Amino acid sequence: MSDLTAAQKDKLMSDLRLVISDAEQLLRMSASDAGDGVAELRGRLLERMSEATTDLAQLQDIAIESVQAAGLAADEYVHKNPWQSVGIAAGLGLVLGLLMSRR
Repeated sequence: MSDLTAAQKDKLMSDLRLVISDAEQLLRMSASDAGDGVAELRGRLLERMSEATTDLAQLQDIAIESVQAAGLAADEYVHKNPWQSVGIAAGLGLVLGLLMSRR
């Protein structure tokens, strides 16, 4: 399941980077439009997009760290309490089996 989540996260990050890149390209293509207000707005938008890209990278790093920490905590718990982990997994499997059989 973590592989699927990682793949979805990577796809989301890739899509966001693509959107930011396309928006930057659109701003560059419209640079020939007249008006001081438009140029000022374009500059502010480029600056905010740069900040968003930086924030996106930081969020990605934070998400990776938190997922790794959760995985390590789960691994540590299972190693310290193997029979409780087996019991919990069996109980969850039973509950999910009952719920799925009702449908």
